[in-house]
Amino acid sequence: MNREESSIFSTSRFYLLIFLLFCRCIQARELQQICSSSCGDIKNISYPFRLTSDPAGCGDPDFELSCQSKKTVLELLSGKYYVKKISYDKRIMRVVDVKLADGSCSLPYKPLSSNSLDNYFYSEIAYGRYYYASFVNCSGNMADNAYIKVPCLSENQSNVYVTTNGISVSNLPTSCAFISMVPVLDENVENPSYEATKKLLQLGFDLTWSIECRDCLAAGGWCLKITTLNENYCYKNLYVKDMVLAVFQLSLGAAVVLLIIGRFVFAPIVLLVFLIHTYRKTLKKVDNVEKFLHNQQSWMPRRYSYPEIIAMTNHFQHKLGQGGFGSVYKGQLHTGGLIAVKMLENSKFSGEEFINEVSTIGRIHHVNVVQLLGFCSEGSKRALVYEYMPNGSLDRHIFSKNGEGLSFSFEKLHEIAVGTARGIEYLHGGCDVCILHFDIKPHNILLDHNFVPKVSDFGLAKFYPKENDFVSISVTRGTIGYIAPELISRNFGTVSSKSDVYSFGMLLLEMAGGRRNSDMRATRSSKAYFPSWVYEQISEGGDLELPNVTEIESVIARKLCIIGLSCIQVKAVDRPSMSKVLEMLEANIEDLKMPPKPFFSSAHEHIARRETESMSSTEWLISESLEECSLIYSFV
Repeated sequence: MNREESSIFSTSRFYLLIFLLFCRCIQARELQQICSSSCGDIKNISYPFRLTSDPAGCGDPDFELSCQSKKTVLELLSGKYYVKKISYDKRIMRVVDVKLADGSCSLPYKPLSSNSLDNYFYSEIAYGRYYYASFVNCSGNMADNAYIKVPCLSENQSNVYVTTNGISVSNLPTSCAFISMVPVLDENVENPSYEATKKLLQLGFDLTWSIECRDCLAAGGWCLKITTLNENYCYKNLYVKDMVLAVFQLSLGAAVVLLIIGRFVFAPIVLLVFLIHTYRKTLKKVDNVEKFLHNQQSWMPRRYSYPEIIAMTNHFQHKLGQGGFGSVYKGQLHTGGLIAVKMLENSKFSGEEFINEVSTIGRIHHVNVVQLLGFCSEGSKRALVYEYMPNGSLDRHIFSKNGEGLSFSFEKLHEIAVGTARGIEYLHGGCDVCILHFDIKPHNILLDHNFVPKVSDFGLAKFYPKENDFVSISVTRGTIGYIAPELISRNFGTVSSKSDVYSFGMLLLEMAGGRRNSDMRATRSSKAYFPSWVYEQISEGGDLELPNVTEIESVIARKLCIIGLSCIQVKAVDRPSMSKVLEMLEANIEDLKMPPKPFFSSAHEHIARRETESMSSTEWLISESLEECSLIYSFV
């Protein structure tokens, strides 16, 4: 074949390709005309949507619409929504709740979360494009001007209010309860009237559909939306290797299209810009938490979306407490069960804390270990969902306030000690691996409605095989006053399950004394460090000076003190195991032997006496902690 024949052949192939593309466009246009229909104001209903009256081959079954009284209706999650507009190029549908479309007096359907829409639509709500219209019911009048009374739903002493300020819902008074919420478009209206709010509700909100992502998610994949191309791509695994391959495939396909359309002129420039943009978006380092969740998804608790967390906590209305890693809020599941939601703050510790909690409590089911029901991980938003403990933490009950004494009897106190010991023993020997808690203290022992204790807060926990009798850690972990000596200096022994035994011993002494072990407010300087004082009292047969206790309760208190002193021996080898501690708790006091005096007790007593006389409360606590560490190092 000569050069002239080759040129003619290449030209013929090019025109043949153009002709085939033209034929396909005509065929697609004819199919669109056959399947297109209309209903009321919606004049062009075509793929993927179809009316119930359209032929079976038109549209997708999951995107079926109905025409009722010349209005296009979408039925979604047991609710009905009027379709006001469909934008096929942007893949956006504007819908409005049927109950709110005509401005009548009615409440919306239950909230739509992005997680529940994943099989069909992607709600723009999750990306912050909307405010919420929130409805609340109050037994009296609402003083907040951000809330507008709904006259037609308010009668007698029951008043219904609505607000488009979502932040106000988190500060509801006790006389009000959250009812429902519906998204509204951001119209920049501050504190609108009820009539203006009804008009906002009538405008509706947008839903974005994607056939590709629906099929991808149904197959267990991961859907990526490329905004520049308005296309969606499906991946089976979220790994960097797969993403690099996907970038190469997308780049190659884009290069071919640009070469044909741009006739080889603008292709190099456009391809370079596209490659840089796609490379930056897809080659980000995969988050360690998401890696962990992907690898462990077979045994993990349920995963919740962040909008579901907001709905379950009523916009974080009821705060239970504040910890080192975040805040805890009271919530309720859709089944009615109460929960406690721990929101982890966006800090360098939240990722490690999150993985520790999920990997530890997520596979533990024991009556004395708090149960993790679920979790949430969406970018910087991370939450842990626990069973709700109505009686709070142990420290609220054992540390007397204003001389009131303990909240319950010593018999109940003994039951709590036994239950806590069983929970720690299960962590040490009842799982596939040994779990060291490293932060046993009253604040981390929670009590359910029957005052059954449950060990919680596993942010500092570590695992190691059962066949090892020690574990290697790089940094000291725990709370001052409960940390075992070997966690500060290995000269006192190796770090093992005996480190938790030491913390539990300090816990027992505080339970028995109804006070913190180090207390600069003690009436006598000799009592400032409780372990030293209680050892002298028991050794000399003296009284523990507990107010308003019976003889039986006094015996229980002495028993807890003896076991606690056995657990806080300086050398780890001199301490009993948690199994032995449990046997001691269930034995009679006559069967217990008084242990040797803990080596540092006299040092603590000396520090307490000297600092109480010369320092303020804050200085005393700081000095005591620092000198405790220096004393330990001085004997190494």
